[in-house]
Amino acid sequence: MPPEDEIVVAYLAPELPALSATFVYEELLALERRGIRVIPVSVRAPAAVASGQEALARRTHVLYGGRPWAALAGGAIEALRSGRRGLRALRWLLHDLRAVGPLRPASWKLVYQWLAGARLGSLLRRSGCTHLHVHFAHVPAQIGMYASAFAEVPFTVTAHANDIFERGILLREKAARARKLLTISRHNVAFLRSRGVPEEHLAVVRCGVSLAARRDHPRFDRRGHYRVGSLGRLVDKKGMDDLVRAAARLGGGAWTLELSIAGDGPERASLERLARDLGVQDRVRFEGALPHGSVARWLRSLDAFVLACKPDARGDMDGIPVVLMEAMSQRVPVISTRLSGIPELVVSGETGLLAPPGDPPALAEEIRRMLEDPELRARLTEAALDHVVHEFGLAANVDRLLEHLAPARATPAPARA
Repeated sequence: MPPEDEIVVAYLAPELPALSATFVYEELLALERRGIRVIPVSVRAPAAVASGQEALARRTHVLYGGRPWAALAGGAIEALRSGRRGLRALRWLLHDLRAVGPLRPASWKLVYQWLAGARLGSLLRRSGCTHLHVHFAHVPAQIGMYASAFAEVPFTVTAHANDIFERGILLREKAARARKLLTISRHNVAFLRSRGVPEEHLAVVRCGVSLAARRDHPRFDRRGHYRVGSLGRLVDKKGMDDLVRAAARLGGGAWTLELSIAGDGPERASLERLARDLGVQDRVRFEGALPHGSVARWLRSLDAFVLACKPDARGDMDGIPVVLMEAMSQRVPVISTRLSGIPELVVSGETGLLAPPGDPPALAEEIRRMLEDPELRARLTEAALDHVVHEFGLAANVDRLLEHLAPARATPAPARA
């Protein structure tokens, strides 16, 4: 068991360490650099391990691996072994089944997650864990809250975007049972309050950016050719189609435009077809997925970074994309959309420019405005760097997170649901 004053934090995320959501393992490693012992746990093994994080992958415990029936049996055994500790977890499960509806598919998944929570709870007790922190308020939070009850350790959750906008169930229960429900933006706080979560259960902790800030000052001048880029998974909510359409409206006068799109995903073929249909296939480059270590160099090759986020057909949308923070940390001018928590990072006219989501002509005008005004680019990038470092920097937000991690031997907050 750890010394009485030691904090031992278990970290639970959907896939750890994955190529996407790099902010999760960056935060985990930052805690370890502070001298905190961290037990990494992943719901599933990542499809692709983040570059350079093979050692972290080897020491990460995976909950959903191997044969499902073996996992069910293991969870049932751990639940029976838990004795009185399992009673709170069982009460929570029964309440949640009634709240969700016993005949819905989500209820059967809750039972499976409860059994996974029993196995995780056993791991937490064996490891001397004093606190469980969970990233994403959907499946990981469901497993995590049950594990907290089984292990009798407190937990916190960081909510991001589609985990509450599209897949948020039992949000009031999670907030009541957790020491605190953290989230990445004030926009999310307002959304959660609209879903009945009391404000006193909520706090904002940003996803901190870890790239070292660019020290030199890039030259901003007028030129005959500009290179604009975007990075993200090629899915509808990233608005890459709107960006290609905006690019097709630009670059026909005193200057030319090249668009570099980094990332991969199911919409790549349709985006390539769109570029051909618009006659800009020779000006749009699809770079594929970039290793995380190459992102800063790629960003510095750009005259502006654009992320045209929008809600998809199911209502899923981004929260505050970390790649915008990374671009701002490299003194790259940014243009994005007025969506979700993005205006908290990209303050239009102060730290970047914003267009309405789903509006390629308006997006094109903001890109044109940025590229044709060197003084504007210089002013915005300086303010953006200062904003990122002080409000969205990794160190500052690890400090904020530590305020919510329970001291050793703390017990879970009383169940209020």
